[in-house]
Formats: sequence, structure tokens, C-alpha cells
Amino acid sequence: MAKSTSKDTASAENVLQTPQETEVQGTIAAHVTLTHHDGEETEISIEKKLVALYSLQQIDSQIDKIKIIRGELPLEVEDLEDEIIGLQTRIDNHIAEIENLRVSVKEKENAIKDSQLQIKRYEEQQMNVRNNREYDSLSKEIEFQNLEIALAEKRIKEFTHLFNLKNEEIVVAQKVLDERKNDLEIKKSELADIVSETEKEELALKSKSDEFQRFIEDRLLVAYKRIRKNARNGLAVVSVERDACGGCFSAIPPQRQLDIRMHKKIIVCEYCGRILIDQGLAASIHNQE
Repeated sequence: MAKSTSKDTASAENVLQTPQETEVQGTIAAHVTLTHHDGEETEISIEKKLVALYSLQQIDSQIDKIKIIRGELPLEVEDLEDEIIGLQTRIDNHIAEIENLRVSVKEKENAIKDSQLQIKRYEEQQMNVRNNREYDSLSKEIEFQNLEIALAEKRIKEFTHLFNLKNEEIVVAQKVLDERKNDLEIKKSELADIVSETEKEELALKSKSDEFQRFIEDRLLVAYKRIRKNARNGLAVVSVERDACGGCFSAIPPQRQLDIRMHKKIIVCEYCGRILIDQGLAASIHNQE
């Protein structure tokens, strides 16, 4: 019995046949040994490992679908929250600018009053001048103050125009903000519903995933997760379909297909690196589900 095990193990060490497959070399063995809580060790055959891997893949794919359905909504919620923050910041900035414009208008109005007082005082002084030079000097001061008044009135018009523009922008931004807040409440409600509907299912699937992982040694499990991470569709274990890899659809030679059907070693696609199982084994797993 010991000789048979050694022979199978030696065969498994030669599983990886191509340079593309050398990444997972050392993860494959003819049997995997599990230690249970009572200390008893059990050997799991390659076929059972393939069943566990493919079943694990099916479960993880279902979890992926749940995450995809739920994954879009959190992104939409996040985008809406960012947009709301941006709109609120814009409104706050407009309000601050309006307040500054009010202050500026008040300052110009006070400047006009001061200039008017100055003009009145200069006109009174003109009544008591002793010569033309003093009169001309006071006339220039009056002229200067009139120019200051004209300039202040021009600035007040500009500030008032900006003031009105900012108010209009606030109205528009506030309307958009209210719409986005309403959208956010709807999206949050949808997300909460989906989470409540899928949470139990996802937890159950994760529990099954953990159970199947018990039948796979750590190094092979690490390889499986690495392949899943690099695969665009998250498929690390695929069946042979129409003489081709079910992941990348590259043709598989007949001899290699025979090796896959024998279940004597774990074989990966030489093109995409996915773990391959025969269609018959995949069908039997689906029928059991």
C-alpha cells in the first residue's frame, strides 16, 4: 500500500507540463492529507480534490454574482455622496461670496456718504475763501470727491450684478442638490434591501466555500485564489468544452484530454493556466447540485 502511494505521489509531481504551469508547481500531490479534530488523518484522492475545486469555483462564482449586483450600488451611492458634498461646498462658497459682496456694497455706500459730507464741507469753505487759489483748490477737492462717488456707485452696480448671479447659481445648485439627495435616499434604500436579501445567501455560500476548502491543501488553494484573481471572469477551474479550455477556449490535444479524464493528476491549461476538469465530472457535480 505504501508503494502505491509513493508511485502516485511521484506521478503528481510531474503534473505541470509547460513553462506556463510552473507557477503552481509543488501545489499538486496525488493525495492531500487532512488532520481532523480528533487527530485522525484522511487522504483525499485527486478526483475528490477536483470535485472540491470545481464545486468551490461554482460557489465562489455565485458569491461573485452577488457582489456584482451589490457592488454597483455602493459605487453609485459613493458617487452621489461625493457630488452632494461638492454641491454643498459650492453653495457654501457662493453664500460666503455674497456675504463679502454685501460688506463691499456697505463699504462703498459709506464711502459715498463720506464723500458727500466732504463735498458739503468744501462748498461751505468756498463761501469764505480769501482768494481764487483757495477756491480752485476746494473746487478740485469737490471734483475729486464726485469722482470717488461715481466710482463707488459703479462698484456698487458691479457688486449687485455679481450678487444676483451668485443668488441664481445658489438656486440652481440647491435644486440639483435636492435632486441628488433624493436620489441618494433611493439608492441607499435599494442597497439596504439588496444587502438584507443577499446577506443570508452570501453567508451560506461562504460557509459552503469554507467547507470545500478543507479538501484542498493550502498551496493548491493559494494557487486557485491567485488564478481567480488574475482571471477577468474569476474562473480558476473550468471544464473541457468541445475539445477546448472552458476559460480561454484554446484547443486541448486528445492525449491531454485523456489525462484530464483519468483524474490521476491535476492539469492546467497551457495557455491561460486555469485548472481543467473533464465535462463528465463537471456534469456529475451539477447534477448533484
